Amino acid sequence: MSVSKSYREFVLEQLGTVAPVSARSMFGGVGVYSEGLFFGLMDDDRLYFKVDDSNRGDFAAKGMEAFHPFGDERAMGYFEVPEDILEDSEVLDRWMRKALKVAATKVRKKKACGGQGKLTSSS
Repeated sequence: MSVSKSYREFVLEQLGTVAPVSARSMFGGVGVYSEGLFFGLMDDDRLYFKVDDSNRGDFAAKGMEAFHPFGDERAMGYFEVPEDILEDSEVLDRWMRKALKVAATKVRKKKACGGQGKLTSSS
């Protein structure tokens, strides 16, 4: 659960061609942000983007796996970004923008729910 300095720098350089990015160390990995949105993470020299039903198919079509931080069946809402995508600025642009949209949608939903992260009905 570590990220090498060279990998971190490479990823931030690649992503920085799409939008301003920053990174913060967290739990042995690295959180990736753009304009305050947490949309990606790095772990074991792999990059993962935030997913939902709007972009999960892109990852599935490439045979990519969900991020399993605890090595068991519990997956987080992040999928590994294929290396060829990371090296193709045009395609990376589309994938990153989709992940940013997912992150923004999650933030809006959370705020709409009063910070609870799920919608509740009031009867």
